[in-house]
Amino acid sequence: MPDVRRVRFGTIVRPAEETADGWAHVEALDGFLVPLPDGLLLFDTGIAAGDPEVDAHYRPERIPLRDALAAAGARLEDVTLVANCHLHLDHAGGNAELAGRPVLVQRAELEAAQTPDYTVAGVVGFPGARYEVLDGETEVAPGVRLVPTPGHTPGHQSLLLDDGLLLAGQTHLTASGWTADAEAVRRPADQVAPPPDWFAALLPRVREARFAHDAAVWRA
Repeated sequence: MPDVRRVRFGTIVRPAEETADGWAHVEALDGFLVPLPDGLLLFDTGIAAGDPEVDAHYRPERIPLRDALAAAGARLEDVTLVANCHLHLDHAGGNAELAGRPVLVQRAELEAAQTPDYTVAGVVGFPGARYEVLDGETEVAPGVRLVPTPGHTPGHQSLLLDDGLLLAGQTHLTASGWTADAEAVRRPADQVAPPPDWFAALLPRVREARFAHDAAVWRA
């Protein structure tokens, strides 16, 4: 199994109006470093800064990208490739600090990110942005694949390694949400929310999943 390292970018407070139980929740925001033959792939880059309205809404505690990488034993200069599960401000906020590196993105996601109020200024159209647009599942390095997992956003993607490790991004807000969908695949039932369309096909390929907003690990 490759030495995949978790990168902690800080926390946000999801307000009560955005949660199922009506209480505000503190959520972690994690990315991951994946070793490549010529450097590191960084999957998600942290929380964007500079928008007072966003800060008032989500009350982020940010760990700067350089510091977050250092805590995981890496440097900005070690990152040779970037991918985001999606281009919301809490997952692509550090992309501009990696200007010039290829950013791998599904076409549907890049198109969605051009629409008003999708993300904050500077997250997508920063100087030196270099997007490599993907249409569907793509092997981006030996044993490393980006897989479309739409739902949270139209172009959400996850990163799947050949050993069955899935970096699931925000396919599910929590590992328990993933588990509930896995059980629903195994035991379909009336009046149960169906899993996403892609889920049943991908599930047999997944041995373990890790999530952006939940430090728990789901294992098959």
